[in-house]
Amino acid sequence: MATSLVLAPTAQPGVFLAPDGRRLTPPADWDCLPPGDAGLTRRVKLAGPSWVVQEKKGRKVFSQGVWAPRQNILAAKQALEQERSTDSYAKRRQSDLQRRDRAQTEYVSTFAQSVLTFLSFAPRYAAIGRQLAACVTEHATPVGSGTVARTARIPVEERAEAAVIAWMRHQTTAYDQLSIPRVKGMRREVRRELAEISRALLNRHRSDESHLVSSCPLCTALSKSTTESHPITSSPR
Repeated sequence: MATSLVLAPTAQPGVFLAPDGRRLTPPADWDCLPPGDAGLTRRVKLAGPSWVVQEKKGRKVFSQGVWAPRQNILAAKQALEQERSTDSYAKRRQSDLQRRDRAQTEYVSTFAQSVLTFLSFAPRYAAIGRQLAACVTEHATPVGSGTVARTARIPVEERAEAAVIAWMRHQTTAYDQLSIPRVKGMRREVRRELAEISRALLNRHRSDESHLVSSCPLCTALSKSTTESHPITSSPR
């Protein structure tokens, strides 16, 4: 068998669905390499035939591992372990980690500033704006979080805006408690309507007009999420 396929799981363990509708079972001398080690997975796929098993949930695709000849997996593991045991690899790995940390730190700072720019709260609500920016940034920017802040398909300014609206959808509306019918486009429409409500709430803080904290969903949500690292230093009345 000399094929490399992308398959989907089925309800039956060890049976996978091919794009053409065939139900396939891996050969007896094949094993499953779990996801998680990109370097090892790449070597196994280059070594010969393999089946990549992926499950799609909504718009996201999750790997369930790679099936490949057992000998290819063992050989790739041994070669990689030997390479990773050298001093040169350790130094290169440390350098890579430091470079990624610097890039992440720079991105977090850039993203947070983009959020603040989008918010553009009035001076009266400047502390609220900093608190909101901190909460959104902390939630949206971790590597691997899968949030809109991690996509490179749109400018960082658009990512910041989308991340704020997403945070507010979960924190200042009843979205998480809604029972939305499974009708095509319905969830998108609900999100659009809630986004308009969130934008109106943001606009309230872009004006210097005062309002009661107790009646403001945003101020209430931020008050609940206050931590030592992200304190609200003053509260508008």
